[in-house]
Parts: sequence; structure tokens; C-alpha cells
Amino acid sequence: MGDAPANLPHRQGHRQYGAAARSRFSQAQHYAALDLGTNNCRLLIARPSANGFTVIDAFSRIVRLGEGLATTGRISDAAIERTLAALAVCSSKLRRRNVTLSRAVATEACRRAANGAEFIARAQAETGILLDIITAEEEARLAVLGCHALIEPGEDPALVFDIGGGSTELVLIDTATPVPTVLDWHSAPWGVVSLTEAVASHGAGSLAEAYGWMRDRAREAMAPIAARLPKSIACPRLLGTSGTVTTLASVYLALDHYDRSAVDGLIVPASAMRAISSDLANRSIEQRAEIPCIGSERADLVVAGCAILETILDLWPAERLGVADRGIREGILRRLMGTPRP
Repeated sequence: MGDAPANLPHRQGHRQYGAAARSRFSQAQHYAALDLGTNNCRLLIARPSANGFTVIDAFSRIVRLGEGLATTGRISDAAIERTLAALAVCSSKLRRRNVTLSRAVATEACRRAANGAEFIARAQAETGILLDIITAEEEARLAVLGCHALIEPGEDPALVFDIGGGSTELVLIDTATPVPTVLDWHSAPWGVVSLTEAVASHGAGSLAEAYGWMRDRAREAMAPIAARLPKSIACPRLLGTSGTVTTLASVYLALDHYDRSAVDGLIVPASAMRAISSDLANRSIEQRAEIPCIGSERADLVVAGCAILETILDLWPAERLGVADRGIREGILRRLMGTPRP
């Protein structure tokens, strides 16, 4: 992929607090947020702090809960076993950290699966974790609450998007107030898992051959919100929160391993993200797997994410793109700790 461009990327600043301020939170209660998506199972455990909260433990594992869902309409036995194993790890962490208050949510895969409720019941019985299947709208609002602090300053509305495993959430927000106001939102039924599997089921060829087809499907799915937005905000500030944008940001920085501190809050030229997307789409799965921060776990799914991202940039041609390695889990934590809702 080559070296990162010579111009240094911009990152959002962070406020610093003295020891006296930090000490007030040293004995704070522990809170936890678990986000079970179509592709990932992710947990954060945190305590309140002067900065909002301090993470004391975390866990993330690719479980591919939605694998095969588009074809069968059900969560497969193999996907259930993978996910239950990940939830067992989360349960152990929750007990070990003496969590006071927690919330666990499930998104698109469980919303769509005929056996979603059955899986939720089994997960609670075997791991003690009760998953709440949330709506696409709540998913979008939680993502905004978790990452809106990273939106670049400006007066015009901003567009926050979350490219998930089974769907892509787009939220137009007004940032004039401390807690953003949601002006419009849309859930497109394509994510990296569902769109990748659609290529095979529709006989659209290899991922490279089907790249244009995937972009067309994403454009069709996003057309309703694109049509609703007035021309005066055709180019809003963009902030992406997902494995796709954080992975591409890692490639942009030429990282040899993933580094959240380097990626979270990064501002990247949209042209660079387009170039990386096009390059990845034209590589073989083996070549993509050799790239640090993609590897074998993401090599087959990242192309669909690139197609969705490029479609967003087609519809809203911003010059720069903000990158957030935060979202639903952070939004849940802020709600548990009393932050007002967007």
C-alpha cells in the first residue's frame, strides 16, 4: 500500500485534568456495554472520570453471527457456538470486574433472524447475559452519542455513518448544541457481511468483478435519505464509525499493527480513502490478507465495506473524512452514566 502521505494527519485534542480532579473518580462504580453485531462481539467496562469515563477492560472478537443469514433466514449453529464462546468471555469479565450496571444489545442479525429470540434465550441461559434486540433507529442514536465528540467543528449539519455487518446506519445531526440533535436518519440493509454474501447468491462474479454491482446496491439502499436532504447540505462533515473506516485508516497510516490511539479521531482526505478502497477491491483475497490490520479475518469482507464507503462519498462528496473507533458501546456507557440523549 506504500507509505502514508507526507502531510501529518490531524487528530482531535484531549483535555487534561490534574490529580485532584481524577481522584474524585478513583472509587467510582463500574459500568459495562456490550454490542453484539452481525460480525463482531465487543465489550467495554468503564468507570466515570473527569473525561466522561475511563476504560478499565475491553474485549472484541469477530464472531460472524450473521454468516449465511441472507440465504437461510436463520443464525447458523456454528455462528451460535462462536458467539456463545465470545459471550462467555464477556460474562467472565463482568463478574471479575464487579460491574454495577450494564447493558447488552444485539443488532441487525438478531433483528432479521427467524431464530433470533431463541438465540437470545439460549445466550442468557448459558452465559447470564441478557441481550436486548434494539431497533435500527436506536442503534443509530447510540452510535452518534458515542462518537459525536470527534466531528470536526463547523456550523452545517454533519453526517455520521456506521458500516456494520448487516446494515449501514446514516444519521444527519445538528451539532450546534452540546448534545447533538438528530435531523434525519436511515438504515440501509447492506453491511459487510450481507453485501459480501449477496455477491455469491446473485452470481455477480468475484468481489473485484462485482465491485460496481455492490456500489449500485448500496446507492439504491441509500437513495431515500439522499433524496430527502436539501441541496444546501449536499456536502456535510462526515464521520465514520466502523471496522471498515478504522481498517482503511490503518492502511492509510501504514500501521504494522492496529493502534486505536492513532486511528480514533483521525481526519483523512476522502481521496486517500477512495484510492485505498479501489486498490483493495482489485487485489486477491490472499493479497488483502497479507496487509497488516486486514489479515485473514477481514480479507473477504473489507471489499464490501469499501464499496459502501465509496457510495457514501459519491452521494456526499466531502473532502475529508473523520474516523472514530467508538460508537454504540460508548453511547451505551454515556446513557448508563446519565448523559442526555441526542
